[in-house]
Amino acid sequence: MLTSSSPATEAEGATVASVSGRILIIEDDDSIRATTRLVLEDEGYSVDEATSAEEGLERFQQRQADCVLLDIMLPSLSGFDCCRELRRRSDVPIIMVTARSDAFDVVAGLEAGADDYLTKPFEPKELTARLRALLRRTRGFTDSPRVIRLGDELEVIPDEGLVRRSGEPVHLTRTEFRLLCEMAAAPNRVFTRETLLEQVWGYGYFGEAKLVDVHIRRLRTKIEDDPASPRFVQTVRGLGYKVVP
Repeated sequence: MLTSSSPATEAEGATVASVSGRILIIEDDDSIRATTRLVLEDEGYSVDEATSAEEGLERFQQRQADCVLLDIMLPSLSGFDCCRELRRRSDVPIIMVTARSDAFDVVAGLEAGADDYLTKPFEPKELTARLRALLRRTRGFTDSPRVIRLGDELEVIPDEGLVRRSGEPVHLTRTEFRLLCEMAAAPNRVFTRETLLEQVWGYGYFGEAKLVDVHIRRLRTKIEDDPASPRFVQTVRGLGYKVVP
């Protein structure tokens, strides 16, 4: 459950409220769901609730959210399955919430398509920091070239949110797309995990290296002929990753 935290000052509240959006909470624990709703509404968000994956998918179909907070441990359909179904329908940002610190759950949630994760109990300020970072992302990259070509095969168009491989569109999540754009705009530059956390996720303090590693792995499965022996997104041992044109 959420841990207690001192209320935000009026100045902090004004800053946070400037980043508004609709959040869908899919959580079967009544107390956690109610507390999370209060925190989010206090920060200026509109909130929808669901107590199961099935109800959450139905609510999302009726009124799409700007971000989904999705508990892993749900009755009937699991949070992992719900995440996969949401990802099939939309590229909406998804934050998986787990009561376990087991790395397997975290990685499995990210592999299912989540953009980020939280481990219970979490501080309200951590939740809102992650939400702000996700909702501030856009598909526009003013510092990127209009078109980035990686060899004769891969084409990235940052301003349009498009990636083509051999002329065919490649569907990436928002996080995967931003990750590719950040690195492709500076080919051969080595990006540390910490740099990517700051530039792609928008924070460093709350982030962990596994966020970067799992999304790199997912990205490779979509743009590489052989993800195990990548041509475009390469690992620089002991340092991080780089895109090779």
